[in-house]
Parts: sequence; structure tokens; C-alpha cells
Amino acid sequence: ERMVLAVPAENWPALRSLCESEGVEAVDLGRFVDSGRLTLRYQGQVVADLSMNFLHEGRPNVVRQATFTKPEPRAVSLLNSNADQTADLLKILEWWDVASKEWIIRQYDHEVQGRTVLKPLVGAFEDGPGDAAVVLPTRGSKTGLAVSCGIGARSGRLDPYAMAACAIDEAVRNCVAVGADPARIALLDNFCWGNPERPETLGSLVLAAKACRDLALAYKTPFISGKDSLYNEYQHEGQSTAIPGTLLISAIGRVVDVTRCVSMDFKEAGNRIFLVGTTRNELGGTLWAFRRDESGGRAPSVNPTLAPKIFQSVHESISRGWVRSCHDLSDGGLAAALAEMALAGDLGATVSLENMPRDQDVDHDAIALFSESPTRFLLEVRPEFVTDLTALFNELPLAAIGAVEASPRLLVRGLGGFPAIDATVESLRAAWQHPKL
Repeated sequence: ERMVLAVPAENWPALRSLCESEGVEAVDLGRFVDSGRLTLRYQGQVVADLSMNFLHEGRPNVVRQATFTKPEPRAVSLLNSNADQTADLLKILEWWDVASKEWIIRQYDHEVQGRTVLKPLVGAFEDGPGDAAVVLPTRGSKTGLAVSCGIGARSGRLDPYAMAACAIDEAVRNCVAVGADPARIALLDNFCWGNPERPETLGSLVLAAKACRDLALAYKTPFISGKDSLYNEYQHEGQSTAIPGTLLISAIGRVVDVTRCVSMDFKEAGNRIFLVGTTRNELGGTLWAFRRDESGGRAPSVNPTLAPKIFQSVHESISRGWVRSCHDLSDGGLAAALAEMALAGDLGATVSLENMPRDQDVDHDAIALFSESPTRFLLEVRPEFVTDLTALFNELPLAAIGAVEASPRLLVRGLGGFPAIDATVESLRAAWQHPKL
């Protein structure tokens, strides 16, 4: 490791002495002067002499063209709204994007000096998919740090701006779901893109970057670092193949009191299940659409005005001890989130979609179950706190949709009252723990 330091002349002897005591090499390379030039010498000979103005301003600006054309909107093919959706749920649970990552998580040390409060895997058997990890950096303190991620790729071909915004929303809501304060969350970006010298590739990158700027301001979540990996494509037989533009967002959030943290697994039969956030007809780029080879639909999009209010209310309800479990809705939508909470807690649930907060055009069970509209949570709440919770959310989208059951079975009745999902928790766990291509 090497480092260049600017040190006042009078402090140099002390720094050199310190470095020598630690066995670290330290060399005096030069001086700052007011000549306006950078002069480099090697063994007394001048090897470079440049004007500082040329060094900083001499290179001409690179100007590139950026374009993006949204695909023509296409409808998604839907089956009979009364059809059983269990098979589609199982196909989602066993897909690599959702399925258990235990096989790789167990290979790495996720403990930090034995002070990991919430681990990547949680639940009755410590095998459920946690929303975020929480660590306790300072021994003796109750203040923790939540670490989470959000990623988007599938909807990027439809709307790169919406895709990036959803990745940010997912990272933030994962932090909020375990108890982090939404007012104390910071972000990091990781762009993986193709060749930005192509106008259409650069256009999608510009839109994603603009979403980062807009959402950071709307959510008051600063970007404190990040990286990019561009030119991710290769040539084969004269054809260029690029990866889909992908944005990974990492979030770190302050947890005031780690004893108030909640995990995503169902805890106790008889508790009520609440759905927070509005479900919209947004199946474009979802995992449900991908598994059915559907390329149409509208991409999920964020409401940057409403989202912070939802985050704050969820955080307050967790802080006040009203919430036994909390899980965000992401890949696979409501159906996958319910299945994950059930299999993690080894408990069942009875749910009805009839009263869920939704737009008017959410008129099909598949949309209600598998839409990936952002800024949505599932809350498990004890009966004695239901009135308080409802009052806290006031005008925000919130509805009681069911209850946790001791019987290990997930039963979801659709918008028309007919069974839409009926599966044992064991069958859900089996699909989730055994991913298939």
C-alpha cells in the first residue's frame, strides 16, 4: 500500500520518526511552490515540466450522444382471474433470484466480533431470508448499523430510470424493515453497464444516474461512495453482446436501539397481517413475467413523495414495539413475501386480497399477487396494537389482509373470494431451498 501526504514542513521530522518506528518507509518527494508549474526530476534531471493550467484544463471535454427509446407498451397475457396461482408462486420461489442463498452464505463469516444482531438468515430454523443484517459496532452500546441491498435489472429494458429508482427504494426499505431510522440512511451505488460509447447504452446509463440523483434528494439519503463497471460486453463472430444495465444499491442505516430490531419471520398465531403501500398494475420486468416469458407490461415505478412518509410510519411502528415481524415486498411481489414469512417462521397464514390497497386496474389475482410495485411492506401486528397502528398510518395506504395461523399452510383468497394460493409451508420451503433453472 502506498500513500501520498501533504505535510507542513515543521511536522515532517515527527512524521518520519513515527514511520521509522513502525518500519514504514517515508520519503520527502518535493515541495509546493507558487510557480504554477509541475516539475518532476529524476536523479537531478528534469523529466517533466507542465503548466498546471494545461494539466487541469488542457484536455478537451469528451462529448458523447445519449439516446433511449422506450419500447412500445404491450399488454401482459393473463389467465382466468379465478385460476389457482400456486404453481406460479412455486416457480418463483425456486428461481435463483429468490431461492435460498444459504449454500453461499454459510461459506463466509458474517459475524463481526460476535456482534451481529440480525444475521443474513433468520427465523425458527435460522434459514429464512432476512431483509438486512444488523451489526453492533461498539461494544456496550445499543446503537447498531443495518446493512442492506437493492438491485434492479429486468425492468431496465423498459425504463432504466424506474429500474434505478426501484433499486434505491428496495435498499432503503430493507433497512427500514429491520428497524433503521429512514432519516439516517446513506447509499452506495454499483453500476454495471455495457459500452457507454454506444448512444443507446449511454442513454440508459444517464437515466439511471438521474434517478439516483432524484431519489437521493427525495429520500434525503446521500450517496457516500460507489463504483462503476463499464464496457461489460464481448465480441463473438462479429456480434457484440452486452450485459443488461444493472444497478446495485447498498444502504447503511442507523439503528438507535438494536433491542427493537425485528426480523421477517412470522412469530405467533393469531397476530394480524397488514399490507402497507399501494399495489399497482406493474408486471413489466417482474420475476413473474420473466418466468412466464412475458415481455410486456408496465415497469414498477416509485412515488418519491409518498415513499418517505411510508418509511417513517413503518419505522415509528417498529420503534414503538407494535410490530412482531416486517418484510419488504420485492421479487415475486406479495405472494413471495407471504411465502417467505411463513416458511421462515414455520407458521401458516390466511389472507384475503379483497381489501388490499390497490389501483382500480388491479383487477386480476396475478397482478395483485405478483406485481412488484415498490414501497410496500408486510407487518405482523398483535391484536392489541391494531388500533394504534391504524391511527398512526392515518391517510397512508394500509389494510389488514389476514392473520398468522398455527397450521403450517398458506391460504390466499383472491379478489373474487376464490382460493388463489393454497400450499403447505413445507412445499413452499422445499421449492425455496432447492433452486431450479
